[in-house]
Amino acid sequence: MDSDKTWTKEEILNIYNKPLMELIYDAAEVHRLHHDPLKIQVSKLISIKTGGCPEDCGYCPQAARYHTNIEKNNLMPVEEVLAKAEAAKATGSSRVCMGAAWRNVQDGEDFDQVIEMVKGLSSMNMEVCCTLGMVTENQATRLAEAGLHYYNHNIDTSEEYYKEVISTRGFNDRIKTLENVRKSSLKVCSGGIIGMGETVDDRIGMLMGLLKLSEAPESIPINALVPVEGTPLEEQEIVPIWDVVRMIATTRIVFPKSTVRLSAGRMQMSKEGQALCFMAGASSIFAGDKLLTTPNPGDNEDMELFSILGLTPTEKIKDYTGKVKIRKDQPVVVEDGNWSRPNHIIERNVKATEKGKTKRKALK
Repeated sequence: MDSDKTWTKEEILNIYNKPLMELIYDAAEVHRLHHDPLKIQVSKLISIKTGGCPEDCGYCPQAARYHTNIEKNNLMPVEEVLAKAEAAKATGSSRVCMGAAWRNVQDGEDFDQVIEMVKGLSSMNMEVCCTLGMVTENQATRLAEAGLHYYNHNIDTSEEYYKEVISTRGFNDRIKTLENVRKSSLKVCSGGIIGMGETVDDRIGMLMGLLKLSEAPESIPINALVPVEGTPLEEQEIVPIWDVVRMIATTRIVFPKSTVRLSAGRMQMSKEGQALCFMAGASSIFAGDKLLTTPNPGDNEDMELFSILGLTPTEKIKDYTGKVKIRKDQPVVVEDGNWSRPNHIIERNVKATEKGKTKRKALK
């Protein structure tokens, strides 16, 4: 498979719609050309700041406007983050991703604290990723200088369907963030969510959005929506496992060198379903009993599955090779990201917001 091939939407759609057995076989062949099919990266996702986000993402229980009963917390102390990472490393994780429920990174004390977290995690010889919302080029460079490897910012879905899910930030803001990340020499982690009511055409549109980036993402998470009570998408049906397998297999074929990550939604999948995802090209999972705010299989359950399938967690070989030139004693440059606020009307988001207001009033 030519990794530099220029894909059309029709070609990718034809791949997605192949007979499932043929699709899995083709994806497995591509996977073996570029990856070890018996190795899997285990990642730990730490929610360093939970809840209170001003955005209206229809899938997210961390949006302040919805009432979802999540336990909110301010930014976690550096020592607590490092302790959680040490514990995760002891159970087989080689990668840590820190997530903060922010619209965009604000220069100041909190961001300085995140920089210290990155430095500490990088010194532990773990691959380090952050998802902090939108970032400027200078902020991305500061993260790279601190030792960050990847920055995650999902585009979520197609540009067309995006407008049905989120109204408080534009699709192009996501693309701008990813390009800022790329300019800083960080690796890009970006994927999407299926099961939000989108069409197959939208799923292919999400992949086309990633193809339009200046370079393909090195990491592509595929998430299955976990409907959470109180969010606008609380009544969405669970996406069938066959759709997840098809999406992973198609992503593997279109992006042969990228790491495809089986991310949110694993609690809704059988062991057999997850095995098909690994066969189709997924080579990474998030471990632990919680994925930010939603349930996730525990470490013991994952290790049992790996044993059955003959999979081995990969060890992190530090690849931070000094490509980033560290700026000595340079003042912090504060940039205005000029992020947009489309604020068009999404009826189900408005209804969930009003419902949240009513519940909060009742609790007072």
